[in-house]
Amino acid sequence: MSSDASNGEPATDAGPSPLRSVHTSNFPAILDQLGSSLLVTTYQAGKLVVVRSDGGVINTHFRAFNKPMGLAVAPGRLAIGTAVDVWEFRNVPAVAAKLEPQGKHDACYLPRSAHVTGDIQIHEMAYVDEQLWFVNTRFSCLATHDPEHSFAPVWRPKFISQLTPDDRCHLNGLGLKDGRPTWATALGATDTGGGWRENKKSGGILLDIETQEIITSGLSMPHSPRWHGGKLWLLESGTGSLGFVDLNSGRYEPIVRLDGFTRGMEMVGNLAFIGLSQVRETAVFSGIQITERLQEADRTCGVWVVDTQRGQVVAFLKFEEAVQEVFAVALLPGIRFPDLINDNAELVGSSFVLPDEALRDVPVELRASGL
Repeated sequence: MSSDASNGEPATDAGPSPLRSVHTSNFPAILDQLGSSLLVTTYQAGKLVVVRSDGGVINTHFRAFNKPMGLAVAPGRLAIGTAVDVWEFRNVPAVAAKLEPQGKHDACYLPRSAHVTGDIQIHEMAYVDEQLWFVNTRFSCLATHDPEHSFAPVWRPKFISQLTPDDRCHLNGLGLKDGRPTWATALGATDTGGGWRENKKSGGILLDIETQEIITSGLSMPHSPRWHGGKLWLLESGTGSLGFVDLNSGRYEPIVRLDGFTRGMEMVGNLAFIGLSQVRETAVFSGIQITERLQEADRTCGVWVVDTQRGQVVAFLKFEEAVQEVFAVALLPGIRFPDLINDNAELVGSSFVLPDEALRDVPVELRASGL
């Protein structure tokens, strides 16, 4: 699915699909300049969206998952956290070469494993060296994959006294520095089941994972801490803003406010790709600044591109109708037109990836075809 924005104006898809989108005319050019594509998860619509530039327009390609939320990307692989499991995919270039139209795709991610975690309300995820870390919101901890168990807890805030499945602080964001888990966000420094809900409007915190200290408090539903360009950036979702944290004072400094619940972010150069959600009037989202400031019809959903040096929006991709909430946004650097296969049994069943030593006796033409 694609949408055209000619003459600098947003344009909508002509088709009747509720998954249609509109975008500014420069959004494809930004992806072209980066030589990259985007992945977006929307748990509300149950889709992974592959966002690709295609001849001057944006092509949005949808794959169905059960409540996809967290995303983690590393060279040649990616992981998706869903309602009860974590899927891991590997890029198989030989299969990409066989996809139609031939010669167009430069990556094809095939499923390699699925690990059942149970309903842990999985949030942000990241690869740390070769290991996948994820925010286990229901158990108020950070966790890793464990083949013998649902998950392996590796860290929890010092104010969480017990490892129990009752979402005590709504731990949600995970930020890395130099490849190491360094910061986490939560919606409250609370130690009772759902205790964060009582002060969700201004009870949010930013945590230093190593020292266990609270760096910043008084935040409105913070998400997505990111270390980039020598600064610690943060989305204050409850106000719909992007800003940075002064690590000396702990003060949060917003640089731009957007017309949606900001959650999910990827940063490259001076650009921030930010997920926006329309958010409905529910018990979770009522009483926060973004719902008080904007009526539901005025709140929007999609991916907004902000120039962090100027604090200005430079482009956007807006979803309509069916997609109302975005969770994660991830860039696929150096990959312009990927696909991800999770529902084609014939293609998955006929594609094999073997160790190099096992391929020594395989004819070259079979190696090139993905066996």
